[in-house]
Amino acid sequence: MGYAVLHMEKTSGTDTAMSAHIERTIKPKNADESRTHLNRELIRFPDGVESRTQAIQYRLDTAGLTRKIGNNQVRAIRVLLTGTHDDMERITNEGRLDEWCSDNLKYLADTFGRENIVSAVLHMDEQTPHIHATLVPIIRGERKRKKKEEQVKKRYRKKPTGTTRLCADEIMTRAKLKSYQDT
Repeated sequence: MGYAVLHMEKTSGTDTAMSAHIERTIKPKNADESRTHLNRELIRFPDGVESRTQAIQYRLDTAGLTRKIGNNQVRAIRVLLTGTHDDMERITNEGRLDEWCSDNLKYLADTFGRENIVSAVLHMDEQTPHIHATLVPIIRGERKRKKKEEQVKKRYRKKPTGTTRLCADEIMTRAKLKSYQDT
């Protein structure tokens, strides 16, 4: 038995180059065009939403955020899920690929919230099957910096606790990244 791969990468949300790769609007060199029809959209966009960038914006608009989103703020996290080539080949040959996809989608939903997963696509046209997922880092709860601000003598404007906010840093802390790899 090999290993599972979970790769996470922050993005600004206008993810045109990666969206073109995922949606196959461009032809990557490492993809077999005769197998592209085997690719599957595992999570569909909401009605009226046609692209990954629009899906990210739709989630931001419907999340109930109260603070303005900064220009440099991370709006989405790209996630790549796969395993060793031998393991993925075995899973495919045993007819368990649908089960593998369901398990991965359940993991993403349990870990990050089902409503935050705006896209998931299974690629079968490359050498090793894999899932490209896009999640919007919407969280609830107390801010990590709140304690630091209380220790400083300067008085800052009190920010409400427990509100819905966009925060990739909370999802991608060193400790959480390690725990994702273990789970």
